[in-house]
Amino acid sequence: MKTGCAPRRLLHDALLEHGADLVQAQRIAVVAEGRPHSYGELLDAASRLACALRQRGVVRGDRVAIYMDNTWPCVVSIFAVLLAGGAFLLVNPLTKSDKLGFILDDSGARVLLSDGHIAQEFAPLLPDRPALRVIASGVLPAGLAVEAFDAVLAAGEPLRERVPAIATDLAALIYTSGSTGQPKGVMQTHQSMLFAAGSLIEYLRLGPDERILCALPLAFDYGLYQWLMTVQLGATLVLERSFAFPAQVFARMQAFDVTVFPGVPTIFAMLLSAHRREPLCFPGITRVTNTAAALPDEQALKLREIFPNALIYKMYGLTECKRVCYLEPELLEAKPGSVGKAIPGTEVYLRSPAGEPVAPGESGILHVRGPHVMLGYWNRPDLSAQMLRPGPLPGERVLCTHDWFRMDAEGFLYFVGRSDDIIKTRGEKVSPVEVENVLHAIDGIREAVVVGVPDELLGEAIRAYVVLEPGAALDVGQIRAQCMRRLESFMVPQQIVPCADLPRTATGKVSRKALLEHPPA
Repeated sequence: MKTGCAPRRLLHDALLEHGADLVQAQRIAVVAEGRPHSYGELLDAASRLACALRQRGVVRGDRVAIYMDNTWPCVVSIFAVLLAGGAFLLVNPLTKSDKLGFILDDSGARVLLSDGHIAQEFAPLLPDRPALRVIASGVLPAGLAVEAFDAVLAAGEPLRERVPAIATDLAALIYTSGSTGQPKGVMQTHQSMLFAAGSLIEYLRLGPDERILCALPLAFDYGLYQWLMTVQLGATLVLERSFAFPAQVFARMQAFDVTVFPGVPTIFAMLLSAHRREPLCFPGITRVTNTAAALPDEQALKLREIFPNALIYKMYGLTECKRVCYLEPELLEAKPGSVGKAIPGTEVYLRSPAGEPVAPGESGILHVRGPHVMLGYWNRPDLSAQMLRPGPLPGERVLCTHDWFRMDAEGFLYFVGRSDDIIKTRGEKVSPVEVENVLHAIDGIREAVVVGVPDELLGEAIRAYVVLEPGAALDVGQIRAQCMRRLESFMVPQQIVPCADLPRTATGKVSRKALLEHPPA
């Protein structure tokens, strides 16, 4: 199964190379729940599970659902599906039964790989899906007719021959939330995912000696790519189930000399809050990355106290192409508010709603060109047509993000807002991000989210939800006064709502939809 010197065309080529190399096979691929696993061990386990999947009917192109926590069985399963010629789809383990059932039916998954402790969610689905094969890790409930993950691996043999596949074969369905309420599966090929991982590695300046932390769900593409980049590099992933217990995560970071810290604004807000109570410092971290939501400039600069030797990357992306742009860390202060330029090997441009070019400094809808753009949405040609538009070259399709940006004369991008988020008040268009940045700069505010709410007089009123730091002596009047000093009058929130916490999606993003439907008291 050794690939020799052939170029990597498939996501699992790197694992086959590392696992077959006598030296590299001994290197640690992943530390899961504090236990190290080598590349040789990873290849053996993935190969055995791949063989078992083939024996259970998985053929080239079949979808296999992985409904697991961030664990060793999960990272093995991802590469086992690829080795078997299938396409994996990761389902967040917090997903409830109804949505899980929809994803299984929508994807046509042949096999479900899961954990015994969430059997209460998948078990009720099995009687209506008799063809679905289930393999589950951990302790299984009595009487549940599914196969045990460890037993399947122990009884199985390694895959003897490579399953035929080419770079344009489907590698994954990545389910993302949809405006209709049902998730939609983003189709990504080996080629698109391998390109994206390589581009990320290039601009993050990563090498084979990295030890990358992942406390983000692997079902979230930001978490998934930490694992994919790790294997491409032959580096080490330090995998945690979540960031729910920061002290444990910090201990693992120190024990395994973590060098890369990927986070989201929620995690960074928690870090900065803890840092104010008792100073934190991780000098071994050399890269800090943020995506999922905008990282306010004030927070990005304060993170240097916690990560004094780190390059701090602000980035923007969406599941339909993984990553769009990044800001070089050296330009953090020179380009405040910017999320940078297109990732290596890609291009971006702005267009008006009518499709006309926009001048520097004017707002337009972001379009993305590159090999990382999705094939489309699984089973949804109607939605695919909304996102994939004719490009500048004959026959080309580019991604229309439907997000509004500004681009300066040097080509740097500035996020204005999602099409659905732009607030229209007093005849003016207001970017929630611009107001949020001002709120985040106020001492005592930990998090802030701005939404538009219907108003008979204004069209939409601007409402700000703010989470204060413990012990902060701030009232609504003081917050409004500081906003008035830094914002045009029509941008100052008419309503400011202090709250203990903010509703979030399964990937940790603040849910504006939930805020509007069920506002905090």
